[in-house]
Amino acid sequence: MPFNLSELVASPSVEELDSLKKSEIVKVAEHYGIEFQPFMRKDKIKRYVLEYLVDESILPSTVLETAITVPTDNTFKLKRLEMEMNKEIRLKEVEREREREEREMQMQKEKEEREMQMQMQREEKAREHEFRLKQLELGVIKGSDPKIGLDTGGFNVSKHVKFVPKFQEDNVEKFFNHFEKLGEQLKWPRDKWSIIIQSNFTGKAQEVYSALSIEDSMDYDKVKKAI
Repeated sequence: MPFNLSELVASPSVEELDSLKKSEIVKVAEHYGIEFQPFMRKDKIKRYVLEYLVDESILPSTVLETAITVPTDNTFKLKRLEMEMNKEIRLKEVEREREREEREMQMQKEKEEREMQMQMQREEKAREHEFRLKQLELGVIKGSDPKIGLDTGGFNVSKHVKFVPKFQEDNVEKFFNHFEKLGEQLKWPRDKWSIIIQSNFTGKAQEVYSALSIEDSMDYDKVKKAI
């Protein structure tokens, strides 16, 4: 049966409204002066028409309880588009997380490499100190060294090392006081004190001493201050 607006508004029913096309339901809404947006789905506009007819007591309120809005093709398209967008968002989040983990791994690798390099440098410097001091103790270096101003002639360091008190890492001041009194009593040349005392350094003190330059490591006062 062709659409007849006059007949429908004269005796509207849910069944007749359900059978209308969108263009036809739009004409009904316009007839009643109902405000709506042209892009709205047919079922949404039909709902407005039903609500208007209920408010005007033209139809009973029960029609709103039984009215079922059936999704149109556009609804399915929107749902599918929404799902695709959500999937894309999740993929981007996964990619960002993967990139973040790669950056953190690279930073950790670089940090470990730097620490390893620093450790190698400390060990190399410690070996240089040890070799240099061993030469001094064995009397390989004779006379005056212009770089450090040290005269090793006539003094055998190795014979005096055994008298050095045990290093006390928890009481450094007491250790140095004891050493200095011993050095004065045994009349050790003060310019040999740094060579004698270094043999008993342990732990952090040994690391600090190894980090000193050759010149500073031969200066007792600078060694004491650094420790």
